[in-house]
Amino acid sequence: MFECVANVSEGRRLDVIEELTRTAGASLRDVHRDSFHNRSVFTLIDDIQPLADGVRALARSALELVDLRAHEGVHPRFGVLDVVPFVALDANQAPVARTLRDETAHWLADTCGVPVFLYGELDDGTTRTLPEVRRRAFTSLAPDRGPERPDPACGASAVGARGVLVAWNLWLRGVSLSDASTAATAIRTSTVRSLAFSLGEFVQVSCNLIEPVEVGPSTVYDQVAALLPRGSIDHAELVGLLPRAVLEKEDPARWEQLGLSRETTIEARLASAGLRPTFDGSGPA
Repeated sequence: MFECVANVSEGRRLDVIEELTRTAGASLRDVHRDSFHNRSVFTLIDDIQPLADGVRALARSALELVDLRAHEGVHPRFGVLDVVPFVALDANQAPVARTLRDETAHWLADTCGVPVFLYGELDDGTTRTLPEVRRRAFTSLAPDRGPERPDPACGASAVGARGVLVAWNLWLRGVSLSDASTAATAIRTSTVRSLAFSLGEFVQVSCNLIEPVEVGPSTVYDQVAALLPRGSIDHAELVGLLPRAVLEKEDPARWEQLGLSRETTIEARLASAGLRPTFDGSGPA
């Protein structure tokens, strides 16, 4: 069983998000939207063929309904279908996730005319990260598939194969963007990717926990809290789903503080659909 966490550059128009949700079909397990980022994260989990079908249906709909030329939001983006990572819930099936990535990249380029950058393990044995794609796209890095330049309305897509990670945000009150940026830089390591954003009355430290069993939400929460010279953490927010193994590493008394619950684990969401993956939550990132 495989996961795809498709990031679409639309988080404000509810009618569009509802249509994208409908189009994604039965493989869809979670939708998270954010109006400040102007971005929605669609988590699809299923066996190979229904997952691929759901991702392609979602992609077609997003490319039809969203125009990047009218888009604004705090989150970095270069495409309507901005990031499309595939994840093997059984780490032994990682080569299949790479095949799903490559087939999706070919389809997006050939059928939809979208320039595609690959990330994760590449055919030559090297590994390219998503931050590297964002830094180098269309400058020192040409698309791996599709046109050399993007259509202004659709942009480009980064299509990847990676291990399980946890996307998780801290919303800070009474904290300057400068102080939040300093904290985000201080906690950034090979296992934690972090950025700071100004979101209305809040600032946010937005994190990807790359090895979430090793370095989980409570560790990052405590690090950020200790780094703030003024203000405080208002609340934490999970984006998408997390492995049960990550939840169970945390003290249950802190789950609410950390924005976590049993209901937002991958296993619980699949169980509610009558599915049970081979999954220990500790695959490589």
